[in-house]
Amino acid sequence: MTQTETQTETQTDTATRTGPSERELLRSVLHDTHVALGATFTGFAGWTMPVRYGGDLAEHHAVRRAAGLFDLSHMGEIHVEGPAAAAALDGALVGDLGALAPGRARYTMLCAPDGGVLDDLVVYRLAAEHYLVVANASNRLLVAAELGERCAGDGVRITDRSADTALVAVQGPASAAIIETATGAPVGDLRYYAARPATLAGHQVLLARTGYTGEDGFEVYVGTMGAAAVWERLTAAGTGHGLVPCGLACRDTLRLEAGMPLHGHELGPGRSPFASGLGRVVKFGKEADFVGRAALARERDTPQARVPAGLRGSGRRAPRAGHPVLDGAGATVGEVTSGVLSPTLGHPIAMAFVDRAVSGPGTALVVDVRGRPEPVEVVGLPFYTRPE
Repeated sequence: MTQTETQTETQTDTATRTGPSERELLRSVLHDTHVALGATFTGFAGWTMPVRYGGDLAEHHAVRRAAGLFDLSHMGEIHVEGPAAAAALDGALVGDLGALAPGRARYTMLCAPDGGVLDDLVVYRLAAEHYLVVANASNRLLVAAELGERCAGDGVRITDRSADTALVAVQGPASAAIIETATGAPVGDLRYYAARPATLAGHQVLLARTGYTGEDGFEVYVGTMGAAAVWERLTAAGTGHGLVPCGLACRDTLRLEAGMPLHGHELGPGRSPFASGLGRVVKFGKEADFVGRAALARERDTPQARVPAGLRGSGRRAPRAGHPVLDGAGATVGEVTSGVLSPTLGHPIAMAFVDRAVSGPGTALVVDVRGRPEPVEVVGLPFYTRPE
């Protein structure tokens, strides 16, 4: 659900050039903390956020080997409550939220009537009649408006609490030990994509075992008044565990290695969940006639001309979003949606959509990187899977 690439030509740097001026950008409640830590900032989705503190590679490796601490307070938090909340969300989103048990989370999507993905979301069921919908920062207002329209009716109350909520994430192999030290409570029984209330730095928080890096990790939702104390407590708990503050640049390289899609790149209004290779999130078995159902049913039964694929390069020049993918004869057979020189693997990787005929693993293709052909091989996703 974020952000940039490497030390050269980051996507967030592009956002800075084309987005609002610095004076118009929103600031995280932790902005002064980041300034004190020497962060470099970038404009992203209407916010000024830390893109890095030291070096992208060091922060990336810290998450893979130890732990990283992220400020994700730009994300949107929209609460849907009431006796009709489950039914309302089943009609608004493609997932089966009524079947979600309290204390669990689900990855789902908000689709347009034509099946295009307006946003990909994580939805937590906090109680029988209380859901938390977490939206991408760039789509928060759209998601809130769509939910307000689609879920309108008796028995449903929708509240956008994004401005009152901070989100801090600890990601990496040492994250469980850090969270246990910070909260004074064990987390071994907290399953992946589960959440529960906790106390951290004297503040009530929602502790979720979720993340966007491919590593074990936790996300901590806290009222803005407690954000600084939570950040400081987690920093102290990470002493001895290799915890470092991390910016949005390494968050993007981490998610790309893990094969996780990014809205605006692998996902978007012009592409359905089925076209994105994520048709599994669409639940036709539920009773609700959800928005986009008819269009998505047609997509399900129609093979896609282009399909998602992983690409592995052999040189040092990484493909970037928008670069054309070519076959051996020089014909265009696809387009890159995200690409980077993988810090973990040491070679270029990219996610792309390619013609079905050339999508098989082992297929040799070429990416046109600014007029220079770079050989790539089709590989399965994800590129990286954390050790058990």
